[in-house]
Amino acid sequence: MSWKNELPDELWRKILEIGIKASNFTFKDLCCVSICSRRLHRLSNDDLLWSHLISVDFPNQTSSSSSAKSLYKIRFEREKERKLWAHKRAVLRKESLVSEHLRKLREIEVRLREERNKLNSALLELSNLHKVSQASVALNVWQPEVVRGRHKQMVEQCVVPVESRVHALDMEVKLCNQQLQVFDKAYRDEKRRLDTAKEELKSMKYHPLRDYTLSSTENQENRKKRKKLKNMHQLS
Repeated sequence: MSWKNELPDELWRKILEIGIKASNFTFKDLCCVSICSRRLHRLSNDDLLWSHLISVDFPNQTSSSSSAKSLYKIRFEREKERKLWAHKRAVLRKESLVSEHLRKLREIEVRLREERNKLNSALLELSNLHKVSQASVALNVWQPEVVRGRHKQMVEQCVVPVESRVHALDMEVKLCNQQLQVFDKAYRDEKRRLDTAKEELKSMKYHPLRDYTLSSTENQENRKKRKKLKNMHQLS
């Protein structure tokens, strides 16, 4: 006779009850125990054990006249359905967040292109002005008439004072470089947030039964968004 058969039913029930009360013994463990033998199957169906599981897994729930195991199954299915709906909402929110990060990235890319084009235009004009400045200096020294005429034409075509324009372009180049640094940092930060959101979305889709209840901060943000959308709809 094995030691399992030597233990009385009362002791087995007490062992299972202690495990459940300590929150270390879940419904999965109790189901696994029930398939070990006919005796354990009978003992694991005890209403007292499932009542303890209900109090641990579903506190603040109203009682019912049905058996504790049947009641646990009903509440488990309800909780499972609630988690699935919460998961769907969480996935939609995360997908919306990913789309928002992508939109911001595209905006930053447009600003970066505009700023680079502005910088290239300023550098090109600055280079031409330096040529005009060199031509002005060259007019003061002897040179062949053909070369002198070309330099004179370049100087006459410049309607803006060279020095003031060069100073303005130097300032514009510095400003463009600063803006490019700002946009580049914003792009890296937004890209990092996008990658994080994508990883979280991937994890969400892989774990559909996790509890995705919104935090208080997220609830406040969602309420603000809904209020803003409602006001916009009323104005339109």
